[in-house]
Amino acid sequence: MRKLVLKMSMSLDGYVAGPRAESDWMFRAANPDSAAWVLDTVSSAGVHAFGRRSFESIAGFWANATTPVAGAMNTIPKVVFTRQASFDPSTVDVGGANSPAAATWTGARVANGDLASEIERLRADDGADVLAQGGTDFCRSLVTAGLVDEYRLVVLPVVLGSGDGIFSGLQDELDLTLVSSTVFEGGAKADVYRPGR
Repeated sequence: MRKLVLKMSMSLDGYVAGPRAESDWMFRAANPDSAAWVLDTVSSAGVHAFGRRSFESIAGFWANATTPVAGAMNTIPKVVFTRQASFDPSTVDVGGANSPAAATWTGARVANGDLASEIERLRADDGADVLAQGGTDFCRSLVTAGLVDEYRLVVLPVVLGSGDGIFSGLQDELDLTLVSSTVFEGGAKADVYRPGR
C-alpha cells in the first residue's frame, strides 16, 4: 500500500500563507540544492493530490511552465479533492495551453466523496506514493483526519507573524518522528517526519 505524503513550505513560525496575498516569501531562499530536493520529491510521486482552489490557481502556471519541476508536475496524474459535485477539471483555465501538459490538468480525476475513503482508494492503487501539496484547507483536513503517512516540510527563514497554517485547529497533540533534516545553502531546511503511531 502506498503512502500519503504531504509536502508543504512554511515560515519559521509555522504559517503556509501570510497576511499578504503575495507568496514571494516562499521563493527568496531558493537555491539549486533546495530546487533539487523539491524536484526529487515532486517527481517521486505516483499521483499529485490538490484541493480544488489550489488546483485552479496553479494549473495555468504549470501547464505553461518549462522548469525542471514542470516536467514532473505536468506528466504525473492528478486528483482534485472538492466538495463540489459538479466540479469539472476540463473547464479550468490552463492559460491557453493546448498541449499534453495541459491535458494532464484538464483531465484530472475528481474525488468528492468522504475524504478518508477517497484517500484509502488512492493508497490502495498501484504505483508510487500520493503527494498532497496544496491548498491549505485541504492539507489541514488531511492532518486533522490523521491521514498523512509522511510530512515533507520546507521551513523557510522568514517569520510572518500571523497567517494560516496546516496544523491550526488540531484537537490534540501530534507526535512526529524526525526521519531526516536537510539544510540548504539559502537558509531553508527540509524536515521529513512520520507520525508517531
